[in-house]
Amino acid sequence: MQSSMSNGAYDSHQLLSKVATNNGHGEDVEYFDGWKAYDNDPYHSSSNPNGVIQMGLAENQLSFDLVKEWMLKNPQASICTPEGVDKFMEIAIFQDYHGLPEFRSAVAKFMGKARGDKVTFDPERIVMSGGATGANETILFCLADRGDAFLVPSPYYPAFNRDLGWRTGVKLIPITCESWNGFKITEQALISAYEDALTKNVRVKGIIVTNPSNPLGTVQDKDTLKMLVNFVNDKRIHLVCDEIYAATVFSLPRYTSVAEIVTDMPHVNLDLIHIIYSLSKDMGMPGFRVGIVYSYNDRVVTTARRMSSFGLVSSQTQHMLAALLSDDEFVTRFLDTSRERLSRRHQHFTGELSKVGIECLKSNAGLFVWMDLRHLLEEATTEGELKLWRVIINDVKINVSPGSSFHCSEPGWFRVCFANIDDGTVEVALQRIRSFVKRDKREVKPKTSLKKRKEQMQLGRLSFNNRRIDESSLMSPHNLLSPHSPIPQSPLVKART
Repeated sequence: MQSSMSNGAYDSHQLLSKVATNNGHGEDVEYFDGWKAYDNDPYHSSSNPNGVIQMGLAENQLSFDLVKEWMLKNPQASICTPEGVDKFMEIAIFQDYHGLPEFRSAVAKFMGKARGDKVTFDPERIVMSGGATGANETILFCLADRGDAFLVPSPYYPAFNRDLGWRTGVKLIPITCESWNGFKITEQALISAYEDALTKNVRVKGIIVTNPSNPLGTVQDKDTLKMLVNFVNDKRIHLVCDEIYAATVFSLPRYTSVAEIVTDMPHVNLDLIHIIYSLSKDMGMPGFRVGIVYSYNDRVVTTARRMSSFGLVSSQTQHMLAALLSDDEFVTRFLDTSRERLSRRHQHFTGELSKVGIECLKSNAGLFVWMDLRHLLEEATTEGELKLWRVIINDVKINVSPGSSFHCSEPGWFRVCFANIDDGTVEVALQRIRSFVKRDKREVKPKTSLKKRKEQMQLGRLSFNNRRIDESSLMSPHNLLSPHSPIPQSPLVKART
């Protein structure tokens, strides 16, 4: 029997859904293409010493030894050990999607501890999801309808377009931030983005901000957070704070959660305030897929909990983590040690870069640095940035992420992750960077005048901003992303990195 496909009666767009046939997932950008280059030629100190070093993955691998040590001392926490197997049936049978009470209590306590015990969290407002990716999508489903928009300070996490917009149909509109003030959110830029959306007849339902910032590695100060809270309160829109890097703050200024801010602002409508959290970054456990929606809005909590049945955390994982996070001595030691190790790695890495003339944005949090290579661009445009990025990937053999994939308005910035590799690999990466900089200095290049460079920089900002914010871009999350790379697109659907 001849199929309907063979006689041309149907094509894939007729047979499949719009979600299945669109490019909203956004895998065909440099952020994911860099991973493809690594996957095809991964560095290994002995078996492939000339391979690509993965510095595009925001993963915290510096304190796994502490978790392993705890597991060996507490075998009863797992239902797959002789010491814990008696709990197997109790944990393996059906569990309410509210989550194990002991798990929600432990997570709420840990969230407070990770924020310096400056604020407490109610376990009854803890809603589970499959990682921060699922948590972000869940909160958007609760707050906005297809075609609505959220404002997002740029530069911002590349996969937000996927997480927040692919299936929800919600648009993301950048709030343009610039290097002159360390990419800090200004009220003027916020108002401009909001009013620009209104002129395009786009309904703005809220703002989503990462604190600490990915990719900047900076924390939002109290004045900025208060400004954001006042703004959403005045406009009656929502504020979603993605706080998944809260416990990675390793030096001053100290971290301030929006939960702490709103306790001192009694006039604020708390129904507009929501927090996203996970254990992927602070605990280095992205594979456990533990995402949290924490909302002060009762209706959102109820709805998100109902939706959580589509992406629950396994009861086995809940059981183990409840024991781990309830161990006060372990949690204190882990957080202190993790911060100290992150600080030491950050200081060493940025210090060595500085010795060869490469500076990074001053930061005190996260698993990465925002590296400034504007002085190495042949031309200060997005195209010039991508040309340099291809050299770093193909010749230097390091996977870093170009700023354009983070929707940065200024060409020449790159995110470099430093916590997902061991000390030896860090030294190899630094040596490759030193060699590249020395080679670059030896090459004869036409020097561009300062005036010309400023003109190119302005042109790069204008062209990039226009590409992101025009009407057609707003209609598709995919179109907000940076140009395609010549490297084949990645088939990977990675965890939140």
